[in-house]
Amino acid sequence: MNYHNITKCDLKNGEGIRVVLWVSHCEHYCTNCHNPQTWNEESGILFDEYAKNEIFEELEKDYVSGLTLSGGDPLSTINREEILQLLKDVKKFYPNKNIWCYTGYNYEEIKDLEHLNYIDVLVDGRFVESLSTPTPMWRGSYNQRVIDIKETLTKNKISLVC
Repeated sequence: MNYHNITKCDLKNGEGIRVVLWVSHCEHYCTNCHNPQTWNEESGILFDEYAKNEIFEELEKDYVSGLTLSGGDPLSTINREEILQLLKDVKKFYPNKNIWCYTGYNYEEIKDLEHLNYIDVLVDGRFVESLSTPTPMWRGSYNQRVIDIKETLTKNKISLVC
């Protein structure tokens, strides 16, 4: 898996102060995507132990709320194996930090992925320019949902954060 950037002290991609991993590869090709340079799986640099340690150093900080996965698409088919391992490691070493994940897939398409057992909030759905929101609350277009995954899995019914 490749990635483009690790953003520290981010306030826009989830609740609280976050560290954001921007992965490479996306299969959705949304018109006017804000990050088309991440579509190609070969773009960016290799996600390795150094990059993982950089994320973990940020998660050590008390004021950091958690990790956000974005891109590209962290749940694209070629990213799933490495993302799953990262999710497991973050929950193992930082159980009090939350994990947000942005994906172009709808929840219904990925509801059986093991990944959801480690994700706290999922922002799902493709970006649709005609539905873009001028004041986004953690989403780019109105069709995207900000889903509380723990509650959704418990109730077996989609529960929205906002």
